Amino acid sequence: MNLIDIVQRVPNPAPWSEGGKIPWDDPDFSRRMLREHLSQEHDAASRRYATIDRHCAWIHAALLGGRPARVLDLGCGPGLYAQRLARLGHAVTGLDFSPASIDYARELNRGLDCRFELADLRSADFSGGYDLAMLIFGEFNVFHPADARRILQKASAALVPGGRLLLEVQSLDAVSGQGQQPVTWFSSQAGLFSDRPHVCLLESFWHAEQAAAVARYYILDAQSGGVQQINECMQGYSQEQYLEMLAESGFRDAAVSPSLTGSVDDRQEGLFVLSAVRA
Repeated sequence: MNLIDIVQRVPNPAPWSEGGKIPWDDPDFSRRMLREHLSQEHDAASRRYATIDRHCAWIHAALLGGRPARVLDLGCGPGLYAQRLARLGHAVTGLDFSPASIDYARELNRGLDCRFELADLRSADFSGGYDLAMLIFGEFNVFHPADARRILQKASAALVPGGRLLLEVQSLDAVSGQGQQPVTWFSSQAGLFSDRPHVCLLESFWHAEQAAAVARYYILDAQSGGVQQINECMQGYSQEQYLEMLAESGFRDAAVSPSLTGSVDDRQEGLFVLSAVRA
């Protein structure tokens, strides 16, 4: 791409029409994203360690009853939750399609009862026999609705009868707000989108009829003048729609919590927690 492609761009792209997912599986992007996962200066990619400690303590006590369990961590990233859950006595299998994160998770959890697979949740085989399947930090919303439903169905099949599902999802207002952000830009010597000096242009779109947000990034290389486009789509659901999808996927006794500590956490605005039991 070049600058004329930006000028001639589609003015309001339909959700998923130009791609819908940041390239987590690209080796270079994955390497740069890992730095963000491990940063203790922000909670943008992964939470800071003290927060993860609190979340894992709640999962261990409230959802797993303090007893050893088999846990399926979907979108496990660099294994930060897996490490803590394993140290609490659980056997964890993590799936993610970021190669740098999976490599880091394997090294971080060496000697613990953890296994990690480089896999795309949309096509991966989850296998079975798990007591808990978890997909957290709003990642459920990055999937096309058809893929999201398939992931729920596969998670249900992967659980033992009476096993639990844990979803941390984004509220409809949060997704809507992302789609209505103003156009912005920034420059960087090196960062998440490139190792080279670059300018990032970002524009957002909200499609109310589909309850979907689109973020379109243009990455301008300052040396070559080349342009890369990255699109990210986010699907919004009402609380009632979430509960309907859980029931359709074979779950019962769904419960709503304000956060992964079981209580209100103002630092996690726009996220809430759903748990349910496989029928």
